[in-house]
Amino acid sequence: MAASTTITVQGMTCEHCVKAVREEVSALPGVTAVDVDLGSGRVDIASEHPLSDEQLDAAVDEAGYEIAR
Repeated sequence: MAASTTITVQGMTCEHCVKAVREEVSALPGVTAVDVDLGSGRVDIASEHPLSDEQLDAAVDEAGYEIAR
């Protein structure tokens, strides 16, 4: 079942930040697309199945940022 998730990432300031977040989130199993908006911090994720908060937290943390809650 396809799933769509939107998160907001804090601390991104440049295209390098966007690239880091996109790469880490894209590496999660089942992720098919990642769209990152630098201005708002919005990250839209399409995946084959729902992603857990733990998976998303770990990927964003690995990129050096954190999810706004």
